[in-house]
Order: sequence, then structure tokens, then C-alpha cells
Amino acid sequence: MISEIMKKMIEQTNGNTHDIDHFIKVWTYSKLIGELEKLDENTQLILEIAAITHDIACPKCREKYGNTNHRYQEKEGMVLVSEFLNKFDLTDEQKARAVYLVGHHHTLKDINGQDYQILIEADYIVNADEMNFSMENIKNFADKVFKTETGLSLLKTIYKL
Repeated sequence: MISEIMKKMIEQTNGNTHDIDHFIKVWTYSKLIGELEKLDENTQLILEIAAITHDIACPKCREKYGNTNHRYQEKEGMVLVSEFLNKFDLTDEQKARAVYLVGHHHTLKDINGQDYQILIEADYIVNADEMNFSMENIKNFADKVFKTETGLSLLKTIYKL
């Protein structure tokens, strides 16, 4: 199923290689962190689905708002990913959780669940590189937001903290 979702997301980007590269990187880190943190199979599946689809709203946000502001991504993303996931054989609970994660993937308050925490961490690892975050920003995020042993270890290794 993950491969099918990945293929459909790639098709949906209309050849935007930045968007494709971004969600593949976030998915890769999410998969790695989730597996090393020993998530159960269902939670891992939901995490990977959310990682692949987390920025589903970016093309619409660029067109509608002229930017991909985090609030717009979360708002528009919930509707888009809900429709998108109807094409796949998921339970209502799996779909609802993936939609929730997409709709909160930039919200750092009230993080509930390891899948949510890992998605935040994986997206940050990728964004730190793509957006050239300062070392101060990275250290601050590591101290205040990262909670998983694996995510923190990866962040420290990649950014030499």
C-alpha cells in the first residue's frame, strides 16, 4: 500500500521534483525513526502514510495564497488528504489518524502520540537542511521539541551537535 500511495503522490505533484524529494526524505526519516523506536505495525503504517502525504496541500497553497505558510498547509491538507486516502483500503481509524497528522504536522503544541512526534522530527530534519536553519535554531529545536532517542541521535549526527 505504501508504494501505491507514494506513486499516486508523485503523480499528483505534476513533476515538482522539490516536493517529491521532500516527501520522500521525510518518509525515509519517519520510516527509520518509527522502526528503530519499535512502533507497532499499525502506527508505523499511519506514520508512513502521513509522512508521504504531509505536504499534499503545498501546490494548492502556492496557487491559492501565493505561499506554503504552515497554517495554510495544515488547513488545506486535512481536506485534500482525506479525499486522497479514499482511494486506498484503510480503516476509518487509520484514515482519521493520518488526516489528523497531516493537519497538525507543523503544530508543536499538544503532540499526542509517537507517530505525531516522529513526523514532527522527520520533517524538521529535512527542513533544517532545505531551509538552511541556523545552528542556534537546530540546537533549540533539539532541546525543546525532539523526544525520541532515534530522532535526536540522527539530528545530532547530521548537524554535528
